Amino acid sequence: MFKSSAITTKPLIDKTMRRLPVYLLLDTSGSMRGEPIAAVNVGLGALLASLRQDPSALESVHVSVMTFDAVVNVLVPLTPLDQLQLPLVTAPDSGPTFLGLALEALCKAFDHEVKRNTADTKGDWAPLLFLMTDGSPTDLQVYEEQVLEVKKRPFGSIIGCAAGPKAKQQYLSMLTDNVVILDTMDSASFTSFFRWVSSAVSAGSRSQGLVETAPLPPPPTEIQFVI
Repeated sequence: MFKSSAITTKPLIDKTMRRLPVYLLLDTSGSMRGEPIAAVNVGLGALLASLRQDPSALESVHVSVMTFDAVVNVLVPLTPLDQLQLPLVTAPDSGPTFLGLALEALCKAFDHEVKRNTADTKGDWAPLLFLMTDGSPTDLQVYEEQVLEVKKRPFGSIIGCAAGPKAKQQYLSMLTDNVVILDTMDSASFTSFFRWVSSAVSAGSRSQGLVETAPLPPPPTEIQFVI
């Protein structure tokens, strides 16, 4: 006579569903109007096209696009790469650069959208943040406060881009050690930048599970790292 015994098993953790959140935070203040904002749209198209050629990115990458000037607009909440439809990014005739307000909105989006680890399931991979501005924060006190809030959240990498001659890189350096400079703001420069972003995202999507944070790929000649 056989005795039946209860068999306990641990719940399986589904690693295939883990997402790599990527946040794009873009300056659309008045100084971006005209050729610069048109160049940003061209660059975003190049970013999306490049990422969609990477099978590992298609499996895991989710993208959010946020813009900031006098207000913060969430143009695209965190969306799977294969479902992403890029809107036309526009800039007002004039207006301030409320970068502090943008970081505050970013933190709220992070807390709402990014899945944390639980006892039974793995959460999202550490998100990536790419921030581009052509100036300096108008709301400097709020910016300084929100820099501290961003640093409390486990971003995998934060890359700041100071675009054009009026961009103040020292403010981005308060947020991250990874600051790059674009001397010009034409379509070729922004396309090069966003393709480099695509390379960084692809490297992150392929390395998840191997290392916590993938090293950034070497930038093209149009992009200079701040040392």
